[in-house]
Amino acid sequence: MTSTEAPSPGARNAQPDHLGHVIFITAAAAMGGFLFGYDSSVINGATVAIQHKFDVSADILGWIIASALLGCAVGAAIAGRIADRIGRIRCMQIAAFLFAISAIGSSLPFAAWDLTMWRVIGGLGIGMASVIGPAYIAEVAPPAYRGRLASFQQAAIVIGIAVSQLVNWGILNMADGDQRGKLGGLEAWQWMLGVMVIPALLYGLLSFAIPESPRFLISVGRHEQAKKVLADVEGEGIDTDARVAEIETGMRREHKSSFKDLLGGKFGFLPIVWIGIFLSIFQQLVGINVIFYYSNQLWQSIGKDPSSSFLYSFETSIVNIIGTVIAMIFVDRIGRKPLAIIGSAGMAVALFTAAWAFSYRTGTGDNVSLPNAQGLTAIIAANAFVLFFALSWGVVVWVLLGEIFPNRIRAAALGVAASAQWLANFAITKTFPSMSEWSLTGSYIIYGAFAAISIPFVMKFVKETKGKSLEEMG
Repeated sequence: MTSTEAPSPGARNAQPDHLGHVIFITAAAAMGGFLFGYDSSVINGATVAIQHKFDVSADILGWIIASALLGCAVGAAIAGRIADRIGRIRCMQIAAFLFAISAIGSSLPFAAWDLTMWRVIGGLGIGMASVIGPAYIAEVAPPAYRGRLASFQQAAIVIGIAVSQLVNWGILNMADGDQRGKLGGLEAWQWMLGVMVIPALLYGLLSFAIPESPRFLISVGRHEQAKKVLADVEGEGIDTDARVAEIETGMRREHKSSFKDLLGGKFGFLPIVWIGIFLSIFQQLVGINVIFYYSNQLWQSIGKDPSSSFLYSFETSIVNIIGTVIAMIFVDRIGRKPLAIIGSAGMAVALFTAAWAFSYRTGTGDNVSLPNAQGLTAIIAANAFVLFFALSWGVVVWVLLGEIFPNRIRAAALGVAASAQWLANFAITKTFPSMSEWSLTGSYIIYGAFAAISIPFVMKFVKETKGKSLEEMG
């Protein structure tokens, strides 16, 4: 969906007449990322209550929580085709609608399967928004500002995570620290899920206030509208006729890569495709989403009261934002590969430290605790883990996936790598409740081992892409 044509020198240096308006357009599109982050983390505040409410096993709880990720995978797979048929804006509006009805349905479930269904529907919307947001931003952003504006998507994701934790904490306090406490006839956890309707509606409303992508307008023959949008976002001084011709030429030259183009290697896929797949898998197998989906349950499982566990989770989301900013500052300065290795080493140490701390857990059922020293160590290790992930693999993997593939297979290879990431995310999210019942220490040793193994993988197979053009990648 994104254009591959190189901008002309005039377009490359054009300054928009109303930069504030361009930023507004980008921020509105990035609301899809906010929903992605919000949904990824809001369920964190409800896991314990959901398990008690529906009296489900850890295995069933894992299915309820992870089901949204299956919806995400489908939504991401169909978003491109929908956007090419009816436009980027309509795709955003469909995503907002799906997420809104999911929020309402999730807050009023009558059974575990019902809640699972609503989460799958919400996942469809999130998957669509996660794809269409970056594509739209790339297509409307002025070339001179494209890199900076593209970072809005990742920033929106981590802000969405933080806001969801803060909202959950506020609702919990209103319910006197009880996730199942009554508020206006509903339990606190139902409000946590229901409040998601607000950012969903805001996303939908904002989509009516931003223009359609000029590339889509050109693809359906609406050239005059495309010229108006280009002049609005790139500056009145540009030659809009030349820009339209340039985009049309680029669209004709594009190679529509297919799954077949990815085959031909010794083990099925081409070697570079396998590298992309393993980058995606390692990003998830270190267990990062355990923190965002289950941290409240995790802290309560080692003796922290619900109110304190929510504060720890919010603190972790702030650390995530800080780490993301660090990555955005340094990814072009020290390079992708060094940053990934630094992150892997830091995550491995943090995860093994957390495993040691959890080994001191005593008690059973709801009466469990850690000694003060080990409890403090566990909290510090969890935050260190999130920090090292955010300043490295959280950003670097997406940068590398956009750079390492040759032009002729980039679109198809990205699709395969993204699918691998969703599936790995699903596997980790689904299995953690059962694994934590088996052994928290063992779980974190496994996650730490994957972080450690990723170091030689990056050193041997991943090439540095800093400062290279996409054409140099093949």
